[in-house]
Amino acid sequence: MISREQRTPFSEWWWTVDRLLLAAFMTLMLAGVILSLAASPPVAARIGLDPFHFFNRHVLFLAPSIVVMLAVSFLSPRQVRRSALVVFAVSVVLIVATLLFGPEVKGARRWITILGVNIQASESLKPAFVVLVAWLFSESAKRPEMPATSMALVMVLMTVTLLVLEPDFGQTMLLLMVWGALFFIAGMRIIWVFGLMGTGAVGLFGAYLMVPHVAARIKRFMDPASGDTFQVDMAMESFSRGGWFGQGPGEGTVKRILPDSHTDFVFAVAAEEFGILLCLMLLALFAFIVIRSLTRAYQSEDLFSRFAAAGLAIMFGIQASINMAVNLHLMPAKGMTLPFISYGGSSMVSLAYGVGMLLAVTRQRPRVEMESIGAANVAHSFA
Repeated sequence: MISREQRTPFSEWWWTVDRLLLAAFMTLMLAGVILSLAASPPVAARIGLDPFHFFNRHVLFLAPSIVVMLAVSFLSPRQVRRSALVVFAVSVVLIVATLLFGPEVKGARRWITILGVNIQASESLKPAFVVLVAWLFSESAKRPEMPATSMALVMVLMTVTLLVLEPDFGQTMLLLMVWGALFFIAGMRIIWVFGLMGTGAVGLFGAYLMVPHVAARIKRFMDPASGDTFQVDMAMESFSRGGWFGQGPGEGTVKRILPDSHTDFVFAVAAEEFGILLCLMLLALFAFIVIRSLTRAYQSEDLFSRFAAAGLAIMFGIQASINMAVNLHLMPAKGMTLPFISYGGSSMVSLAYGVGMLLAVTRQRPRVEMESIGAANVAHSFA
């Protein structure tokens, strides 16, 4: 047992971190390993790779992800903010490099290869963006004379512009929703709510008119007969075949013909092999993480920690909701991964960084420490 009287960095972390939240994230990672083993072999074999190629890489990326999550959770709120600034700046540079030098795949430039590793910089951009926006809104609440809200608006416009140029409308929509939620939490007036909703609707309509693949996805969602809906149809078939208890591990058949069964549609594989009950358990786990994080955010007396925890939890929950909704044909396909469950190195490491910051800002710190942090923030912010 670790004694409360031991004054070591690890003991202080252990007694202040939300261990239930940490256990929930570790459970998700374990579920991701099991479902990767179930979903990825047929995909690898179909394209001529070793059957366990994607599974081995999933486990390979899981190790540094756990290290990143735990290491970041040791940081103080000020260190979280500083790390987010560095990650955001590096991510912006990588996105610009991707737009200039990245390969075009299906009409989009989202990946760049560095030292043999494929990197999707928009993934690491997301959690850093949320934390920086949370800091700006917290500063605006504490120091009204500071143009923090205007800076947050400039930041979201710049970020959205970069993502639209790729184009990546799924990530764009996700960040806009989180930004709007934080703006609302920070106390914006109701007129801004309608203004943002109107702007989002105009943007979506503009994408429908000007971007062919966005229009095609929306048309296929509204009218399945207007295009190819093979993946969504097969995903829905998985839920029907699996029933409540599933057909058993390794007994699924839809994954053998579903191209993205290990990424976008791993939730459908889980339904066929392990049943709807497992899917409901995953849904409950995601809901627990979001609700627990929002509860800890509400209890925090530090505005930055409150906004950052709320923003990261909302982003995590919305991303999971989008993936599950696509699998259930409740919204058009978005290409959004299911956190810690879908295959994807950039996504997994970036998610680990985000939840590490979430664990860091929700740690139970003494009131005196939080007051000293607040005073230091007013004195020199990022200095």
